[in-house]
Amino acid sequence: MSLPINIKDLIHGHSVEWERLEFKQGWNPEEVIHTMCAFANDLNNWGGGYIVIGIKADNGIPVLPPSGLQQNQLDTLQSEVLNLGNRIQPAYLPIMQPYTLDGRHVLVLWCPAGDFRPYSAPSTLGDKAQRQYYIRSGSSTVVARNETLRRLFELAARVPFDDRINQQASIDDFDLTLIQAYLHEVKSDLYEESKHISLTNLARNMHIAKGSDEYLRPVNAGLLFFSREPEKFFDRSWIEVVWRKDDVGDNFTEHYFKGALHHQLRDALRFIKTNIIHEHVIKVPNQAEALRFYNYPYEAVEEALSNAVYHKGYDLGKPIEVQIFPDKITVLSYPGAMPPVDTQILHHQKIIARDYRNRRIGDFLKELDLTEGRGTGFPKMSKKMENNGSPQPIIETDELGVYFMVTLPINQKYVDAINDNDGDIVSNAVNNLVFSSLEDIIAFGNGVSNTVSNGVSNTVKEIIREELHDKVKDILEILLVPTKRSDLFKCIALSNQSKNRTKYLDTLINIGWIAKEFPGEVNNPAQRYVTTESGKRILSLINM
Repeated sequence: MSLPINIKDLIHGHSVEWERLEFKQGWNPEEVIHTMCAFANDLNNWGGGYIVIGIKADNGIPVLPPSGLQQNQLDTLQSEVLNLGNRIQPAYLPIMQPYTLDGRHVLVLWCPAGDFRPYSAPSTLGDKAQRQYYIRSGSSTVVARNETLRRLFELAARVPFDDRINQQASIDDFDLTLIQAYLHEVKSDLYEESKHISLTNLARNMHIAKGSDEYLRPVNAGLLFFSREPEKFFDRSWIEVVWRKDDVGDNFTEHYFKGALHHQLRDALRFIKTNIIHEHVIKVPNQAEALRFYNYPYEAVEEALSNAVYHKGYDLGKPIEVQIFPDKITVLSYPGAMPPVDTQILHHQKIIARDYRNRRIGDFLKELDLTEGRGTGFPKMSKKMENNGSPQPIIETDELGVYFMVTLPINQKYVDAINDNDGDIVSNAVNNLVFSSLEDIIAFGNGVSNTVSNGVSNTVKEIIREELHDKVKDILEILLVPTKRSDLFKCIALSNQSKNRTKYLDTLINIGWIAKEFPGEVNNPAQRYVTTESGKRILSLINM
């Protein structure tokens, strides 16, 4: 059965760190058993690793195309891997899958972190070999000694929260559509297989459930990503965005983003990008290129919020809080960073030690390209703020590691430019326009023309209601956050039938005010609808 990853991304180190990859040109059972043991011990809580047999490595980097294995070797090697797993104590079996790359056969061993560490393996495969505890040190497999051996034994009773079995949930709490949408997005070969196998086997193969057949239970990371309402199992496991529109604090709105972890992250980011992030353009005389800058660089906000989702303690019952003030954005999560990261290290924004709190959550986010997990988040955030001309981000925690907060100050150049401006661009444009037809409004939404035909003017709302329908404003507002079709029609109190879809949805798609997230994939189970830039411009027009 296929692995829940994209094999090409894995080989090129796009979805996991190089330290978690081991390439073997040929079969070397002694090296393989030691690396299996090291990944099972998972000293740094990285989430185990992968051994790829059939690809030569040069300083840890794969040499492609693969040297490959003979097809008649594959079954034999898988049997030998099982024998090696039984020689590890406690017994440990990786998940194996042959693949074909560039016409060559390779064998991939997925070695998740074990539940019964520490694991030991024989130093050689000969008689009377000593047993040793192996760990990963960088991209090498070494014997644990002294302090590292002590740390390994301390981990024996500590399984990270996101990889623990949830006794209050059952396999039926998984949503098959969410699982398939994930596999489809990461381009895993397991997506096609998921259509023909049981949910139980699928969950086992993705390592999101553990236990015997009669008592199989989901792990926490699986529930966070693949259940519709993870807050049923993890109190307040959502993102709260509070948009404060004045300095006094009386004028504010609250927005709650719930659901599967990656959906709430993406939805919150889209909301911020749509409503908060603004670009200012200054045309310079005698210069072809205008000066462009933002109140906040979106990439910096993305890094701050993604980091909070990755490292939050989901057993604490506290949401991620995003506060949007007139002069800054703060992202607050609990608890603080994992030791040895402290205030001094955060001040320099260079994270070298990587003892991850949520190894499984990190793996899913990396597969979805929502985070990198290589200690690059804070340097990237800092660079994006610098490139935008913004002050540097402020990263805070306390001595006890109770909280973690990132503050992104507003770009002062943007504030100065807005204060010097005569007013809202859209408002000024509208004041000079006369809309006499739907075509005028569409042209304005597309930014094609701010000049309209002569004639008797009707209000924008009247034209839209007469030419389209009376749900346009509601739909554009709802779809500022990507939404499934069934949920959209529920919100506007209409049945999700073909007649209503044609009248209320297709008309707005055809004129470009809303769009599908996956326009070329009719049957994508994750399909949602979203307001386009033209639609946002029209919504601003309606709200004038």
